[in-house]
Order: sequence, then structure tokens, then C-alpha cells
Amino acid sequence: MKILVINTGSSSIKYKLFSIDNNTVLAYGNLEKIGESDRGRHTHVVLSGTSENESVQYNPILNHTEGLNTIVSLLTDPETGVIRDVSEIDAVGHRVVHGAETFWEPTIINDQVLDAIRENIPLAPLHNPANILGIEVARKIFPSASQVAVFDTAFHHSIPPKAYLYALPYELYSSLKIRRYGFHGTSHHFVAEETARLLNKPLSDLNLITIHLGNGGSMTAIEKGKRVDTSMGMTPLEGLIMGTRSGDIDPSIPYFLVENSSMSIAEINTLLNKQSGLKGICDLNDMRDIMTAAKKGDERAQTALEMYTYRIKKYIGAYLAVLGEVDAIIFTAGIGEHAPEIRAQVCKGLEKLGIVLDKAKNKSGANKSREIQTDVSPIRIFIIPTDEELKIARETLGLIQ
Repeated sequence: MKILVINTGSSSIKYKLFSIDNNTVLAYGNLEKIGESDRGRHTHVVLSGTSENESVQYNPILNHTEGLNTIVSLLTDPETGVIRDVSEIDAVGHRVVHGAETFWEPTIINDQVLDAIRENIPLAPLHNPANILGIEVARKIFPSASQVAVFDTAFHHSIPPKAYLYALPYELYSSLKIRRYGFHGTSHHFVAEETARLLNKPLSDLNLITIHLGNGGSMTAIEKGKRVDTSMGMTPLEGLIMGTRSGDIDPSIPYFLVENSSMSIAEINTLLNKQSGLKGICDLNDMRDIMTAAKKGDERAQTALEMYTYRIKKYIGAYLAVLGEVDAIIFTAGIGEHAPEIRAQVCKGLEKLGIVLDKAKNKSGANKSREIQTDVSPIRIFIIPTDEELKIARETLGLIQ
């Protein structure tokens, strides 16, 4: 059985093709700058045993239909392809960012489901339209394949009202569904299950704090396998400081800006989502560039790093209080997996709370799941590479079977 996982953005398509029968990845890739005036970039990787054959193409990609057809052409190429034709694809798993309160589990897509995803566009105006477009195109290109939606918000469905409600008039929740939903659920779910596997315990026996740190960042508190709180809110803006998102701020700041500047509400929304966070503090949003600048003495870059790790540390403290006891803390995603300096700064000073980092283990460059706490640390500290596509493939398989 072969499952193609698609993550469609407004100008990009990430994909990965799995052969579930022998638990292998056949090919994966990324199309960028779809529909933009300059040349698109398409990275395609074919796996054969332990070797990878990567090809990179630069050519205009006019729209998502052309993009998916390009992917199909590479997957079915007579010389380098990994399948004969599209009929070999048994299912297509789609990442959908926002399921609101409509979808709490993976769902086979039909016209009614697609309409319901459209109804949630106001909650995710930057993401759901692109996800819908990917679904519509894939249904045409893969007519015989089952189409499955896996929702980023679904993993957080067990969060109780005391954590998901905002202290606003209750009718705003009743009528407009204003509440905390949480995101990066597929990633948090994957690393939580991997932690349970590594500890050889059921997830239902574990209290965990999962920390997803990429250009976007979020944290989740898991009590006996159930999610009890998460840092992102109604949208992915709330919570940690991120690459270009502000994270938590005083809610009166947008009102203040409207009253005391020439900015419109739309401009303020752009400011908070695309011009703030690390970029707002030091004009850089790539963590590697920020750490390099800080080492060269750039004070704003150093301040940005301190703010970034301080916010994560505050959420760890809050979640320790919520959970009472914690079995493990997990770092994942690009920064979480590959930035030992960030992990060290986050854990610094938390020794009396049971979080004792081993400096040598933390600096180890092995790109695999591993523990990095000392032998005397009451709380275990893991680095676990996330694999959202694999989780989507598993969810898709479980549903169609």
C-alpha cells in the first residue's frame, strides 16, 4: 500500500510518498514559489536502500495543479520514478491546519467535509484556503485514491474548558467559537508516542512537556496521555516568541496602535504575524543567523535569544505547576533538534525543579532520538526528531483500514 502525504501552502507543496507494506519512504520533496513571478524551486529526493538521489529544478510553477502534476511526473518517470502510474497511490493524506470544533480526528474527505473545512477559513485565513486547494487538485489527479484530512488542531481536543476558554463573554465562544485550539498537534502527538515507545510505557501512564521549536513554536502539557494545555491559541499567534510572530503580548497593544499610529487593523495583524518575534527584535528570523550575530557581539541578537529562551522557560515552569510531576521534557523540530545552545539556555537554572541537562550529551550531533539529561536528573530530557508526514501517513492508514 502506498500513501502520499501532502502539505499544501499558499505558494508551496511539501510531499512524501510512503510504502506502508515495508515501512519505507520512497521519495519526498518540496515545491517552492508556486505562482510567483521568479522561477520556482523544486527539490525531489528518491530513496533507494540507504542512498538518496536528490535533484533540484528551477522553473516557473504557475499554479498548484501544475505543481502536483510535476510531482506525479517525477514519481512516475520511466527511468528514475518509484511508481508506474497514479493508480498505485492508494491514499493521499492532507495536512489541514484548522479543524475548529468540527473535526477532532482524521476524516475521509467528501464534498461535505470540504465545505466544513471552508467554513473554518475565518479561523485560519492564511492556511486553510491553501490546504483546500491542495485537496481539490489532488482529488482530480488521484481519482481512485482515498483522500484523508489530518488536522493540526485535533490532538488538542482533550484540553478542558478551564484551559481552552478565554475570559471573554461566554456568548463569543457560543456564537463565534472563540477559544484556544492549539496547533502543531501532529508533531506533538508523534514525539509523545515516540517518548512512550522509548520509555517502554503506555502514553496513558506518562506526564510530558513537548516543545516544538521551528520558525513557529509551541508547547503542550500532557497528563496521562491527555492534553491539558497548549501555548498556541485560537490562532498560531499566541504563546512562545517565534521567527516572525510576537507570541504573548498585552491584548491592548493593537488598540493602542490604532489610536496612536496610522496603522490599520490589517496592518497590525501583518505586524504581529510577519514582522514581530525574533525578526522584530533583531531584524533576523533564522536562528542560525541570530546565534552567529550574537557571537559577534550584536546586542539585539543577544537580547532576542534571551527573550526567546526566557519565554520557553516560563512555559516550562507553568506546565510543571499544571502537571505536578513530569516524566520527560521533549525538544523537537528544527531549532529544538539542532540548537544545543538554545536547549542549554532553556534548561539553565531549572536544576532544582528536576531538570538537569548533561552538557556533553546536549552537544552530541547525532540526528536521532536520544536522552540528554544527567544520571541524577529526576526528569528525563529527550531530543526526538519529529516526522509529521509519517504521523499523517499512519493516521491515514488507520482510517482507510
